[in-house]
Amino acid sequence: MQTNSDYKCSDVFVVVVTYNPDLPVLDELMDSLLPQVGQAVIIDNCSSVDIGKWFDSCLHKNVLLHKLDQNYGIAYAQNVGIQKVASDNIKFVLLSDQDSKPAENMVFELRGAINKLLNSGKKVAAAGPCYVDTRQDNPPPFLRIEGIRVKRQYAENPNSVVEVDYLIASGCLIPIAAFDNVGLMNEELFIDYVDIEWGIRAKSFGFQSYGVFAAKMSHSLGDEHVSFFGKKVALHSPLRHYYLVRNGIWLYKQKYVSFNWKVADGYRMPLRICFYTIFAKPRNKHFLMMMTGLVHGLRSRMGRY
Repeated sequence: MQTNSDYKCSDVFVVVVTYNPDLPVLDELMDSLLPQVGQAVIIDNCSSVDIGKWFDSCLHKNVLLHKLDQNYGIAYAQNVGIQKVASDNIKFVLLSDQDSKPAENMVFELRGAINKLLNSGKKVAAAGPCYVDTRQDNPPPFLRIEGIRVKRQYAENPNSVVEVDYLIASGCLIPIAAFDNVGLMNEELFIDYVDIEWGIRAKSFGFQSYGVFAAKMSHSLGDEHVSFFGKKVALHSPLRHYYLVRNGIWLYKQKYVSFNWKVADGYRMPLRICFYTIFAKPRNKHFLMMMTGLVHGLRSRMGRY
C-alpha cells in the first residue's frame, strides 16, 4: 500500500495564484499540494484579505509568498511564479487556482504520464487531470477539435491518456522545456482564454497537451450556476463575461489558431452572448460588457479593462 511519501515529486514546482481567496480553502489546497511537490510559490494579485497574516501564521514549509502591488491578471501572476524557479532540479511547473483540491496522487499520475510520453518521443506541452466541479458532481470530459466539431473524450480505461487541444490552467503540469519553446502565458489577455491560448500556441509549435484520467482534482467553475435543460451552466460576473468575449474574438484573429478551432469555438460565441444576456442578472449590465468586449476584441484593445 502506497503512502503520501510515495507520491512525492521533488522535481515539481507549484505556482498558486490567489485573489481574495477563502483562506480556509487555500489552507486545504496547500495541505493537499505540498506533500506532492518539491517547492511552491503563492503569487497574490493584490488581495484585500490579509494573506500575509495568514501566511505568517500557517505551518507550510517550502512555500514562498510574493504579493503584487495591484491586480495584474492571472497570466502575469502565473509568469511571475514560473520565473521563480531557481533550481536545476526542477523539471516541471504545476499551475493551480486557489479553489482547487487535488487528489493525493494527482501530481504523481501527471508526471508519470508525461515521462512516459517523453520517453516515447512525444513533444509534450502539458498534462492535466480529470476534474469535477463538486456543485455539479459531473466530471467534464476532455475536449478535442475534430473537423469543425468539438469531440468529448471519455476514458477507455482508468489509466487512459488522451490528446486534447488545451487544458484548464489549474492542475496543469508543464515541463520546463515546453516554456523554452512555446513561451510564457499571454499577459495581454489578463484573464480567460489564457490557458486555451497557450495550449493552442503550443500545438502550433508541435507540442501536444494531454488529459490524464488517473489524475483527479476537484475544482469550482464560475461564480454561480443555472439549470438549463437538465445541465448546470456556470455564470460569471459582467467583467468576466467581457473578458470571455473580448479574448475569444481576439483569438479568432490570430494566424497560429487553426481554422477548424476558430469555427468550432466561434459558432458558440453568439450562443454564449445570448445565454448570458438572458440568464445572468442584471441583464443590461452583462450585455453591455459583452458588447464592449466584442468591440475591444475586434480592435485588439487588450490588457486590463
